This record gives sequence, C-alpha cells and structure tokens, in this order.
Amino acid sequence: MTKAELVAKMQENNAWVDGKRVKIDFADAGVVMLDGAAGAVREEDGDADTTIKVAWDDWQAMADGQLDGMTAFMTGKLKVEGDMSNAMQLQGVLAKLRG
Repeated sequence: MTKAELVAKMQENNAWVDGKRVKIDFADAGVVMLDGAAGAVREEDGDADTTIKVAWDDWQAMADGQLDGMTAFMTGKLKVEGDMSNAMQLQGVLAKLRG
C-alpha cells in the first residue's frame, strides 16, 4: 500500500481519534495527519495533540496485524510524543483499516 492509498483508506473508514489531531510521522516517507477535529485524513504536517513516530515498514506490519502496537512501542519501533491516551487508541484506528 502506498501512503496515498493509506490516506484514502483511512479517510473512507473514518480512521481517526474523535476531536484529536494525531500525526503519524514516517520520517523520510513523510507524515499523515489524522484530524479527528475536522474529520479528515491528510498528508500534511502541523501541530498535533500526539505525534507517533514509526518507520513505514513497521506501520505496514502493524496495519497487516503482523506487529502488535504495544510490542512496537516496547521495542522502540514506535515512539509517542504528546498525549499518550491518543496513541493508545491507535489499535482502534488500525482495526478500521483491516475492516
């Protein structure tokens, strides 16, 4: 899946945390903003309540169900800056991608 396909699928499935802005930072692969306040998913940078830093390949493994989010966090593959409670809701966002 490309990042553009990810954004389209997330938008289609309302894959965001209601009322919160969560940025997923894929480093060299760019960023995706899950804007629950505006009800939109975009490929844009900006201020966020929570920033999740993860490599694109690790994100793909999480989205496919091959890598657990908590395992990724505990092993340093996923880093969280800001409001941790928003990051905890990431599993629900990933579930919407699989559905």
